[in-house]
Amino acid sequence: MVAVQTSPNSSPSAEWICCLDKRPSERSGEDVDIILNRLREVKAFHRFPPPLLLQICACAFYECLEKGITLFRQGDIGTSWYAVLSGSLDVKVSETANHQDAVTICTLGIGTAFGESILDNTPRHATIVSRETSELLRIEQREFKSLWEKYRQSLAGLLAPPYGAMESGSNNDRLADKDNMNSDSAIKAHNKIPSEKLQRAGKVLRNAILSRAPHMIRDRKYHLKTYRQCCVGTELVDWLVLQSACVLTRSHAVGMWQALLEEGVLNHVDQELSFQDKYLFYRFLDDEEEDTPLPSEEEKRESEEELPETILFLAQIGPDALLRMILRKSPGQRTGDDLEIIYDELLHIKALAHLSNTVKRELASVVIFESHAKAGTVLFNQGEEGTSWYIIQKGSVNVVIYGKGVVCTLHEGDDFGKLALVTDSPRAASIVLREDNCHFLRVDKEDFNRILRDVEANTVRLKEHEQAVLVLEKSPRASTLGSIKYTVISGTPEKILEHFLETMRMDVHPSEPDPAVDDFVLMHCVFMPNSQLCPLLLTSLVSIFNPTFTYHVASPPGSEQEKFEYSLNSKRRTLILALRWANTHTYLLQEEPASIPFLEELYGSLSNDSRMLRALKDLVPDLDKVVKLHSEEAKSTKKKTLIRQFSNGEERLQKKQPIRNQDDILLKVYCSDHTYTTIRVAVAATGREVVSAVADKLGTTEELLLVHLSSAGEKLVLKPNDVSVFSALSINGKLFACPREQLNSLTPLPDQEGPSAGSMSTFELMSSKDLAYQMTMFDWELFSCMHEHELLYHTFGRQNFRRTTANLDLFLRRFNQVQLWVVTEVCLCGQLSKRVQLLKKFIKIAAHCREFKNLNSFFAIIMGMSNPAVSRLSQTWEKLPTKFKKFYAEFENMMDPSRNHRSYRLTVTKLEPPIIPFMPLLLKDMTFTHEGNKTFIDNMVNFEKMRIIANTIRQVRHCRSQPFNPDICQPNKNHAEVRGYVRKLCVIDNQRALTQLSYRLEPRRT
Repeated sequence: MVAVQTSPNSSPSAEWICCLDKRPSERSGEDVDIILNRLREVKAFHRFPPPLLLQICACAFYECLEKGITLFRQGDIGTSWYAVLSGSLDVKVSETANHQDAVTICTLGIGTAFGESILDNTPRHATIVSRETSELLRIEQREFKSLWEKYRQSLAGLLAPPYGAMESGSNNDRLADKDNMNSDSAIKAHNKIPSEKLQRAGKVLRNAILSRAPHMIRDRKYHLKTYRQCCVGTELVDWLVLQSACVLTRSHAVGMWQALLEEGVLNHVDQELSFQDKYLFYRFLDDEEEDTPLPSEEEKRESEEELPETILFLAQIGPDALLRMILRKSPGQRTGDDLEIIYDELLHIKALAHLSNTVKRELASVVIFESHAKAGTVLFNQGEEGTSWYIIQKGSVNVVIYGKGVVCTLHEGDDFGKLALVTDSPRAASIVLREDNCHFLRVDKEDFNRILRDVEANTVRLKEHEQAVLVLEKSPRASTLGSIKYTVISGTPEKILEHFLETMRMDVHPSEPDPAVDDFVLMHCVFMPNSQLCPLLLTSLVSIFNPTFTYHVASPPGSEQEKFEYSLNSKRRTLILALRWANTHTYLLQEEPASIPFLEELYGSLSNDSRMLRALKDLVPDLDKVVKLHSEEAKSTKKKTLIRQFSNGEERLQKKQPIRNQDDILLKVYCSDHTYTTIRVAVAATGREVVSAVADKLGTTEELLLVHLSSAGEKLVLKPNDVSVFSALSINGKLFACPREQLNSLTPLPDQEGPSAGSMSTFELMSSKDLAYQMTMFDWELFSCMHEHELLYHTFGRQNFRRTTANLDLFLRRFNQVQLWVVTEVCLCGQLSKRVQLLKKFIKIAAHCREFKNLNSFFAIIMGMSNPAVSRLSQTWEKLPTKFKKFYAEFENMMDPSRNHRSYRLTVTKLEPPIIPFMPLLLKDMTFTHEGNKTFIDNMVNFEKMRIIANTIRQVRHCRSQPFNPDICQPNKNHAEVRGYVRKLCVIDNQRALTQLSYRLEPRRT
């Protein structure tokens, strides 16, 4: 136990505290009256009967806890009961005996009570720690037992769940319910006092409208009734879309107005709770009162200045408000656009990652929004009947089991409550809100069961020897011919291939997209390597009828013509698939031993059949072209091996070419005394092969470790099976080889520290547009060199493929380099006025990068400016002109991570290729899908997972679907100098060093 401090000076009026400090036997009637007056200030005590309050005044004591004091620990034997008079306390529970493992399950506020374990002398269920300075009323065990016997119901009402009577949050607390969408509680929630920030936002927008378009706010007549000082929904949307580029769509604007409507800053004249882009009347809060004065000229001027920042703020919260509004609609009222918005949200929820897209679309039509305001609210109790499945959209909950306490905590993206629906059994645990303002997506039992039934009814399972080998789902969209179409959900690799060979369309040229087949061609390397695929394709080509193809195959055709037609169609499909495969793999085919012989044999088998050759004359030339191209390239690569070395040398000025697996690289590998040896190894060499080459070069037999040493001195021992180790180095990182006993003595090289002086004097004379253009040219070269399969190798682990991701790694490295360049230049600039000029320069460069659709460098620059070493320079930012602050705020809005970076995603959808995307986000999407879904289910390939990842990769394909136009900017005379500068950026990549430089520029204010 930790000692508790009693502080009579903790309240403005200490008289009642002095009364409580007296022994109960010494308290006079006047003392009891003074204590009673204080307790009546606590709202929770209002429902206590007067005799109970008087007895509490006669026997209770006062205690005051400073912030961070532990009142008692879990497992202690209790001696007192407590009620909170002021402040708040955290309730912490540990699953183990170690108090350091304790997690906060709820917070107790004014009017709550705890400590009832003294009733049966059981150990304390939790640890109680003061969250702030808190005043408590304490009643000792003997007196409390006596009071409990007489006034149990009144006292139990104060107990905080999960310790007292656990009462589930009722439907009255829910902001949406399928059967009562316009409940009184929703209206009360809607009419709550607006937050200060949103109230100010509404005032700024109203004043701006009255200044720029005063006709929008006026008295309006409709059906012989006059509505005072109203706006029309469509006009409000029109106006907002025109004010700023950060308002991306009309639905985005609807969400922004909805955010104001939810808070009561804007109101529908008939108190509807949803803002609509229709001829409906809305009124600002300031216009609710009659004869509201018009804003003064000073108020209009202030609103004009605040308008950009206000719109940015609303643009950030608008998508959430729009989603809440849609989810509050009854399922029958949701439009097609509404369902797409919900579906897009469901795509990025962790708990739903394993479900098929068809199921997600079904869920979009039935999912309901539910929110609860207070931590400690019990969503449902252990033992209750299961009626709903929940997904956490915002906040966290604790899972509580009687007798065990908190067994785990669930966070955003997690789900709960499904087991009780599936098994039709009682709830296995209680769910308690861990924090205030939690939002949930809810699927009710009836809808849940219907979706399960529909999924099962639309699922076809093909079996061999009583084992499922292919699982198909009926497509919701029938083909143009009216026949049923199927989507592959899972299957063995061979059966998935058979399915596509038998069902793929033959009227689509191999160069045109066919998403279903493209998914297989792009992803097959994960579950069916080329060494397995190529023989299967050859087998299908030479067979007129293959009896092992069991899916939807009719009996063999009768006539010779029918047999020929069947054979022709079979070979056409195989040929189309092979051409798609070759077009997707491009130069990677030369790295596969089976690939080129397969193409040559494929071409040879067709050439030997003149009748078949004539029938496939539209495809054979394409095959001939592919065979010749790859055969010639394969021969040339055998004769010549490229040697590449990456440093700050002149090779960076050369146009980038893709790095291939068979290329060689010269690596400098350092020893502990900073001497180095240069070795020549394959690009895809493993850590073991690099160590072996170093040991041979040094003539040593000692066992060596291969270490990546960063400029900050951080050491990462590379694994023997790590592939292409050079490409994973940090910007200023170096490779070291040393015996294990020398590992701790490794120190960075002096040149790893980076530059000691900035290069502003060099690039401040260069045009911002020229710098952005040359950065875009370089980024496009790096982006173009990256093969689509490198994304797969990166996601599934390149060691599993023994393939390099060097091109992707260099592109990601460039992002980090540009980001650090911004931080380095600012932190090395000692003069305040020059730093302000630097910020302006970077904002201009970022603006031009966005103009050139180079979102990779655009984000890198903005993230560099938001680095703590730069963002903390308050004196520098204060001097930045307002115009540039507004630009920066708009750019930061694009980086807003809420709703899974929705702002960025909406921006990209409005752009036409060529685009250089924000690559880290694409990789995050792929990793999210990979980690949230098994690759194999019941020994079958989870093809739904393959399809989702392929869709992400197709975004990269879309970005590169048009060539980059070098004429978008006419270069100046010094373009060669600019080009050389942007390709040789020197940076400090040690965050600690950058932070120290930042504090030297502007010391911490005391």
